[in-house]
Amino acid sequence: MTMSDVTFKINNMEITVPEGITVLEAARRHNIDIPTLCNLKDVNEIGACRMCMVEVAGAKALQAACVYPVAPGIEVFTNTPRARKARRVNLELILSNHHRECTTCIRSENCELQSLAKDLGISDIPFEGEKSGHHIDDLSPSIVRDESKCVLCKRCLAICNKVQKIGVLGAVGRGFTSQVQPVFNKSIAEVGCINCGQCIVNCPVGALKEKSDINRVWDALGDPTKTVVVQSAPAVRAALGEEFNLPMGTNVTGKLAAALRRLNFDGVFDTDFGADVTIMEEGTELINRVKNGGVLPMITSCSPGWIKMIETYYPEMIPHLSSCKSPQNMTGALLKSHYAEMNGIDPKDLVVVSVMPCTAKKYEVQRDELSVDGNQDVDISITTRELARMIKEARLDFPALPDEEFDPYYGDYSGAAVIFGATGGVMEAAVRTVADVLNDKDIQKIDYEAVRGVDGLKTAEVEVTPDLTVKVAVASGGSNIRKVMEGIKNGEYKDYHFIELMACPGGCVNGGGQPIISAKRKMEVDIRAERAKALYSEDASKKYRKSHQNPSVIRIYEEFLGEPGGHKAHELLHTTYSQKAKV
Repeated sequence: MTMSDVTFKINNMEITVPEGITVLEAARRHNIDIPTLCNLKDVNEIGACRMCMVEVAGAKALQAACVYPVAPGIEVFTNTPRARKARRVNLELILSNHHRECTTCIRSENCELQSLAKDLGISDIPFEGEKSGHHIDDLSPSIVRDESKCVLCKRCLAICNKVQKIGVLGAVGRGFTSQVQPVFNKSIAEVGCINCGQCIVNCPVGALKEKSDINRVWDALGDPTKTVVVQSAPAVRAALGEEFNLPMGTNVTGKLAAALRRLNFDGVFDTDFGADVTIMEEGTELINRVKNGGVLPMITSCSPGWIKMIETYYPEMIPHLSSCKSPQNMTGALLKSHYAEMNGIDPKDLVVVSVMPCTAKKYEVQRDELSVDGNQDVDISITTRELARMIKEARLDFPALPDEEFDPYYGDYSGAAVIFGATGGVMEAAVRTVADVLNDKDIQKIDYEAVRGVDGLKTAEVEVTPDLTVKVAVASGGSNIRKVMEGIKNGEYKDYHFIELMACPGGCVNGGGQPIISAKRKMEVDIRAERAKALYSEDASKKYRKSHQNPSVIRIYEEFLGEPGGHKAHELLHTTYSQKAKV
């Protein structure tokens, strides 16, 4: 026990915890479960849902455990008749204003409200009456809002405002008319939303979801006039298994390839191939900027949520962006050109589907800038969650599938490509290649620990040659991105060469299209770190751990693209950006 510890009683059990934490956190540290709905650790601790009510000896009123601080000598009771009744009544009131289509809801069996109703034994709703929300906003290419299912927990609002610092959601109205929605009751498609989907993965119910493209994929697969190929992003393999009850952080690369093949795609490829090509192009661009006085620091362009953010909120900083397309679109552009040519396929008859950990990719595939000769690089983008639904609909026993390889050539990748899915991964992959190119030799020390980890903002100095030390920064999540962008403005990063930015906290492993984890589970484990372990483990096991060593990448430059950064590469693999309106 230290001077800053606090000892008190909970359910007649004496416990000691650090000063300053809440009763809720103290209880969970000692395996005492107090129900919550609105609580998100360190993000949304407002006591709004009143599900965590507890009785404190000497206090007349019940207290919300998520905001009630521990104090020496207090006595807390979590399951008194009074506390249980209050929770039950509060939950019945919430349910009375909820569109309860549980059997067909996208969050069925993974809904925190549904779980609470089951745990508290709710079998009847005595407060049936008028319901306040009816509007469904489905104009966004990425996100659907269903106000009839909103429970006013304000978790989406807190994530958007505090963590992402985008702030397109707010609370309007009072009492029964209260709602969470964009400004002026506009569609989320009409405001400065960056489509990151962090609101979706932090919503406890089905009030927010991705716009489904599953039927478009099934239709394409069923069209005999189309050749349908698929590519899967690195972060998908680190999380897909969770949808089938495999432990968090299980790498399911082999089963992923097997499942995609059994869904009858004509080609099963890996976006990691495009990630390796991205490093070839991005690394060449960085070297050229450093040597020729280009705009520095150069900033990565892999995250479509980040791209939407700079175009909307920092358009004057666009010259800092790499002109490279994302790995998804580089892969798509090469499939629509090189792969189509090799196989005698008219690009108009080739459908490229991507499986992404990201809802912003749905926005990205629609961008006019991401096409070649009138053909979109990628036709349809689905999330990790959507792929899981397709696998279940096809009645595949995912855990029992054999481990298989992706199809050769476009399924070949290096370890450097795999780590793209974690914050710092793009930076590390780029440095591995840049160091080799500038030193003209195979550098053996390639694990750049300084840019790893889930910290939201990291800086490092990497000696790539005896004469050049590269200053780099890595940030993930909107609030950290804003710190970096303001720092560039005020000269804080004037000596930096390269900056990696990802819209989602922790990178793509925590993307808006990944499996949804309950708030309670997030208090117990850092899902960003657990999923990232799967990627770094696969990287360490690969024969080739640098993008420029991937034999298929070497081959495509020799046979088709020419040199990195050359004319054909620019035509297919690079793009432009432009200012977007906030409202």
